[in-house]
Amino acid sequence: MSHPGLPAPTWALKTAVVTGLVGVGGGVAGIAVWLALQLIQFLAFGSPFGGHVEAADAHSALNRFLALVAAGVLTAFAWWALRRWGRAVVSVPAAVAGRRMPSLVTVANAGVQILAVGLGASIGKEVAPRELGAWLAQCITARAGLNARETKILVACGAASGLAAVYDVPLGGALFAVEVLLGELTLATALPAFVTSAIAAGVARLVIPDEVLYSVPTTHLSPSLLVWAVVVGPLLGFAGVGFVKLTNRLQTLAPTGWKLLVVLPVVFAMVGLIAVPFPQVLGNGRALGLVAMNASLDATTMYGLAPIAVLLVLGLVKTITTSATIGAGAVGGTLTPSIAIGSALGAAAGAAWVLLWPADGGSLVSFAFIGAAAFLATTMRAPFTALVLVVEFTQQGVDVLVPALLAVSGSVAVGYVLARRRSAQMA
Repeated sequence: MSHPGLPAPTWALKTAVVTGLVGVGGGVAGIAVWLALQLIQFLAFGSPFGGHVEAADAHSALNRFLALVAAGVLTAFAWWALRRWGRAVVSVPAAVAGRRMPSLVTVANAGVQILAVGLGASIGKEVAPRELGAWLAQCITARAGLNARETKILVACGAASGLAAVYDVPLGGALFAVEVLLGELTLATALPAFVTSAIAAGVARLVIPDEVLYSVPTTHLSPSLLVWAVVVGPLLGFAGVGFVKLTNRLQTLAPTGWKLLVVLPVVFAMVGLIAVPFPQVLGNGRALGLVAMNASLDATTMYGLAPIAVLLVLGLVKTITTSATIGAGAVGGTLTPSIAIGSALGAAAGAAWVLLWPADGGSLVSFAFIGAAAFLATTMRAPFTALVLVVEFTQQGVDVLVPALLAVSGSVAVGYVLARRRSAQMA
């Protein structure tokens, strides 16, 4: 594809420069989100700068509770004012489809999300860098005179590169662009997706420490794990579909107008109370994911409960707090909460399974890893992206790819069948 009136070499150079700038924009978006989170967490909890420390790591239960109360009041007023006097927020999918993202509203909406997550709200932080990356990509492409298709591809790449930058997941970011946002894997989409995500991750590493998000033990393959993956995949598919339906339903019931000023602070305060005994529910879910992926049958029990009960309780509580937060009118992602919930469910199911058929020396990391990938694949409806993201988040999993693929296939198949049935009933 080339532009009329432009020689092919000139068009290629122009496109390459614009693509590179979109990647840089994604890196800047990721850095901005990370720095803002670091500042908020330093002021709220005294957390040191650097790494992936979050609200769940704060030692004082009172501090965690007061931070959630403050988050509820501040974000409720901010979102109420933004929705009352600002222009309508344009989502990333709508921006990819061609709608312009209003600059002030987009930046403000992302900023409120970061404030909420930084103070401990039980939602993911990934929506903010995606919105900022897409907005910057629109700003860049608008001045480049690209055609509609080129703009669409680069806006999707800009959003995905923001994700790649903030989490240091270049391959996952590229796949997110082509599988989730564009739904098209061709040379025309894959090449800019790879380039922009790579540049964004490289730019972000100039500021964000190169630290694995989930530090977990080494995964191991076993016959027991292989059979378990076939059995548990469809079950996680049902659980993932249920989580999506729940959050979507609550999102449609979210309060508007003055009701937001009442409901959001109350729900945030309730989450703060839950976080007193269960701090793992706070933030984007990293704390819970670490608990699940580092769990072992030989470990000391928590709260006087066996590992299976602990993991099930934490997964259930995280589901409740994330769903309630979204239903209260907050804006945020479900990507990392899905990993947390899926890893907890996978580890719990694995703990029950190994009592019948021992595997992996009592460690539950392989079960948690596969559970996270299968659950996330269903909630995202993107099996390639989900599996790669969990691999990049943990820097583990290559040796359990076969059972992981089987579990992901089972979970996504269930989601597909249920979606087809729902469509048939509505027809």
